[in-house]
Amino acid sequence: MVAGALACFGASSHAASLSAPVAQLYSSVSIFPPSAGSMTVCYGFVCRRRETFSFTAADRGALTRIMAAGRSSAAAERAAVQRAVVWFDRRLGPVLGTDKRVARADFRAHNDAQNFDCWDTTRNTTSLLLILQGWNLLKFHTVGDPHYRGNVVALQTPHNTAVLVERATRSEWVVDLWPRGYGQKPDVMPVAAWVKEN
Repeated sequence: MVAGALACFGASSHAASLSAPVAQLYSSVSIFPPSAGSMTVCYGFVCRRRETFSFTAADRGALTRIMAAGRSSAAAERAAVQRAVVWFDRRLGPVLGTDKRVARADFRAHNDAQNFDCWDTTRNTTSLLLILQGWNLLKFHTVGDPHYRGNVVALQTPHNTAVLVERATRSEWVVDLWPRGYGQKPDVMPVAAWVKEN
């Protein structure tokens, strides 16, 4: 069973009580987990490039409005999370130069300065979800542990993603930005379906 990723969020401290898999996302590339108002944004493939992003009051207001549209049900909240990830992608694109990024980028894209690999999108999306959770903007979900898929025997390429866990059912849902281009909605689907995709 997936452990809750975030128990509390101090106003000026780093996230506390991260599960081991979530903490590993940050320690593996020597960055801090998100705080209540800022996060390290990874890009350039496996966080070789990074930028500290501090949310302004206007940013928080925009995300609060986006998430308010999802208060009626778990499905509505997942749709709001999709819009929040799109907002974040568009907010950071001009800052990082990732507004030209392509779907499914990896080392073969030959353009690390403007792209995310799946490790970057997993870290960034998990960080954004932790911040939304810390701001009490997630009513029906908690942040889950990232998931991995990949089976070379079945010609399935390795891939990672951020995850939400629905509180009522404990069902896990991926929030996967990597397969989508700049400004597009991330894939949101049950983990059980996602692990079968290529």
